[in-house]
Amino acid sequence: MITSMTGFGRRQAPWLEGTITVEARSVNHRFLEIVVRLPKSMGALENRLKKAIQGHCARGRIELTVSIQGTQEGTRSLHLDGEMAKQYHDALRSLQRRLRLGGTIDLRLVAGFRDLFVLSEQPANDPKLEKLIERLGKQVIKDLVTMRKKEGQLLGEDILNRLKTIDGLKGEIAKRAPSVSQELFARMKERVQQLLNGHTLDSQRLYQELAIYADRTDITEELVRLNAHVVQFRQMVDRGQPVGKTLDFLIQEMGREVNTIGSKSGDILITRVVVQMKAELERLREQVQNVE
Repeated sequence: MITSMTGFGRRQAPWLEGTITVEARSVNHRFLEIVVRLPKSMGALENRLKKAIQGHCARGRIELTVSIQGTQEGTRSLHLDGEMAKQYHDALRSLQRRLRLGGTIDLRLVAGFRDLFVLSEQPANDPKLEKLIERLGKQVIKDLVTMRKKEGQLLGEDILNRLKTIDGLKGEIAKRAPSVSQELFARMKERVQQLLNGHTLDSQRLYQELAIYADRTDITEELVRLNAHVVQFRQMVDRGQPVGKTLDFLIQEMGREVNTIGSKSGDILITRVVVQMKAELERLREQVQNVE
């Protein structure tokens, strides 16, 4: 069965006085795009986690985030936003000149703006912590894949139901098609006879031209190709491999055949069925956009 490109996984584990949280989420994407967000001291894990994701997923944008809260172990650093401090200073000087205020703009005044200082904590480079994060990451990836498979199962059932509807509409057209050419031949023959208004014409030549015109409206080849696409589409869904791109291509081909059937037949009943098929193909296309 097919796999969806959307999923989510989350795991937590205690670490010292704090908690480690690992989350992974995936959404639709034409290709495989992986984004791993780690604490700076854990940068060596990025490639390992990416390889783990690549081993389970073929398409989708996948984001894996690791956060550590409440731990007391690590390095603390204070950062000053110098550019923001300069903007504060310039704004205060501008206000002073505009309102003709006295006083001085000194360090004590500027230091009162707390958003100029950022205190950050980075966990220490601990091998045990790395192993724990890697283990949690692999568990989260498995959870993500499990959810993608469950959603893919539901997605596959809906896709097959819509394909069954399209196949049924195709059957209605195939049942109607043989009589269309005969009716068209009879109508054209009657019109020509009315135009001749009693004048004689080579009947063999007339029947030949009418037969050629009727043959141009024959949709047998289009129905055969459409049936082949439907069969191949169903086989792809049952393969259980990443087939999203192939399914999207087959929908394009089915749409091309349906358009040709509608333009060639010239029959009002077939045209109505063609409109229904186009609507169902569009719904099918929307679902296939979620397939890995």
